[in-house]
Amino acid sequence: MSQLLAILLNFLLMMPFQPVFTAEPIPPQVEARMRGNSYPEGGAPEIRLSDLRYLRLSYYDFSGTPRTGEMVCNAAIAQDLLEIFEALFEAKYPIRSIRLVDDFGGSDDASMLADNSSCFNYRVVAGTRTLSRHALGMAVDINPFENPYIRPNGEVLPPEAKEFVDRTRDFPHKIDREDLCYRLFREHGFTWGGAWTRSKDYQHFQK
Repeated sequence: MSQLLAILLNFLLMMPFQPVFTAEPIPPQVEARMRGNSYPEGGAPEIRLSDLRYLRLSYYDFSGTPRTGEMVCNAAIAQDLLEIFEALFEAKYPIRSIRLVDDFGGSDDASMLADNSSCFNYRVVAGTRTLSRHALGMAVDINPFENPYIRPNGEVLPPEAKEFVDRTRDFPHKIDREDLCYRLFREHGFTWGGAWTRSKDYQHFQK
């Protein structure tokens, strides 16, 4: 039996990677992960779970390995994101990871520190009481460690990413106006946090 399993495993490993780009209403098992993390236990007046979509998105990680991740977004931008991430996959654009923030207990700080790309999280803008566009599933953060958020007072989030504040430097995974990720999001009508005047959010695209 063990020899049979080894043969089956080798066969599966030899199979070509099948990319996935799908959107569906939030499945019950995903809702269970979200409740109390990225989505309040008692619901939220501004956004219903029925307004959201669960995406499965294939991507190439930093080592060049194809993987498939998860993202939750507003239904209004689901098709945009499927098209953007499929184009990124075809170009082998490197993304560290695409996981739900629920894997980080709903903590935006922990997700950024892990360099995780994500979308929906019912939260306020860091340092304010204003509801974030992420709370409506209308904003996406890409490779946030190499593309940090810089508040007007100079605070860097995540703090460990201070080496990436100087955008005149050339380094891997930097999002700027020449970057494919920037161009694709802009083509789909998103604005970029790196173009803000008071603060800078180089990881952030919103619609």
